[in-house]
Amino acid sequence: MTSEPQSTDWTPGRPVPLEAILAPLRRGSGDPTWSSAPGEVWRGVRTPAGSATLRMQLATARHGDRVVARAWGDGASWVLDRLPGLLGADDDVSGFEPAHPALARAQHLNQHWRVGRTGLVLESLLPAVIEQRVTGKQAFGSYRQLVRRYGSAAPGPGAERGLMVPPGADGWRGIPSWEWLRAGVDAQRADTIMRVLQVAHALQECTVLPRGQAWSRLQSIRGVGSWTVSETAQRALGDADAVSFGDYHVAKDLGWALTGAPVDDVGLERLLEPYRGHRYRVQHLVMAARLGRPRRGPRMPVPSHLP
Repeated sequence: MTSEPQSTDWTPGRPVPLEAILAPLRRGSGDPTWSSAPGEVWRGVRTPAGSATLRMQLATARHGDRVVARAWGDGASWVLDRLPGLLGADDDVSGFEPAHPALARAQHLNQHWRVGRTGLVLESLLPAVIEQRVTGKQAFGSYRQLVRRYGSAAPGPGAERGLMVPPGADGWRGIPSWEWLRAGVDAQRADTIMRVLQVAHALQECTVLPRGQAWSRLQSIRGVGSWTVSETAQRALGDADAVSFGDYHVAKDLGWALTGAPVDDVGLERLLEPYRGHRYRVQHLVMAARLGRPRRGPRMPVPSHLP
């Protein structure tokens, strides 16, 4: 393992809302692969080249912000080479002109937010499968338990911060069936994860495939539907059009924000058609600006999958 840190910096000529761009990668407040402080984010990452600790810090530049990054571990070069993409350098916001007043205000307040891409399919796909059909609280707890038990300490100073790196494909495959249940992941989702892991190498190739081919390859796995692919594409591929159709809240919240009333997925598709190419951007802005419907009902109970 490489013990000496490597470093780079990136100056895009605009402000960089570091935590806001990276926030979709965080799996709950207790995510063991994440640590942050004002103006600084640390991540434990499993890359094709090995594990890495990545620290990103904001510094003021003459025009905008400068992101100073250091990385430790065998995957250090891999994550540093992809730093601009991770922070949204590949996201093209041209053509996005929200007509709805509330959405236009949200865009103004978040004008420097970009859709980042990790280039890591399994890192996003496996947690998305765990999150199928359960509450966020339960899914985050399941992921946290599995990573702490079967992941590894992050390289360099990441370990001192308690940072973890998720298991690799072989590590996930080695988790016994009863441990999935102990972590609150039922057999159906665990079986889907095993099918994902059988084609892990082919899925990583989605990062260089055209969008349609990447989506088709992901959806070819039984148990991986459009919601799971969207959640993966948003993070791993930087897909600004990947709406989370099928989500318990998204259609209702976006319908409320844009029309004053909840809608279903069919209604949401009609509402978002003028924003094609930027539909996930609309979803993010509605959530970031808290434009969704008020929560008045009782919270969903957290089920147990233990016998």
